[in-house]
Amino acid sequence: MKKIILILSLIVLVGCKAKKVEAVKPEEPKTMKLALAEVDLNLKNKAYELGKRMLMTCNTSKFKPYNESEATASVIDNITEEKLSKTCANYRQRYGTFKDLQLVEVFKDNTERTTIFRYKALYTKKVANKELRVYMNEENKLSAIKTLDWVDLYDNQ
Repeated sequence: MKKIILILSLIVLVGCKAKKVEAVKPEEPKTMKLALAEVDLNLKNKAYELGKRMLMTCNTSKFKPYNESEATASVIDNITEEKLSKTCANYRQRYGTFKDLQLVEVFKDNTERTTIFRYKALYTKKVANKELRVYMNEENKLSAIKTLDWVDLYDNQ
């Protein structure tokens, strides 16, 4: 009888040890903020130049189209001089002349594998502030660009 109890105890003990509880890994955040100093200077400069080139069209009425080494095919197809002209006419009337871009924040989107540069677009009129977001993919190409009304807190729209 003692042997049976001892064997059953060993079986129960081995059975309990066999169950492994897997540690729950914390999920990687979808978007994380990067320190400005840790972002590659060449990438920062490229994002700035590509964003500024688009907004400078509003001042000069001439747009140098993005090429395949700078932007993805969808960006090249979607950003045309005609579309920019309509937007620029509205912006010039509301905000005045475009002056410059001020880099405020940089985010890494782990889902889309893009780096998001968040700029404050500076205009001559102080009526409203605009935001320009420049999205750079893993190949350091412009994958998207959009303007929004400026909000101090980042919202992943």
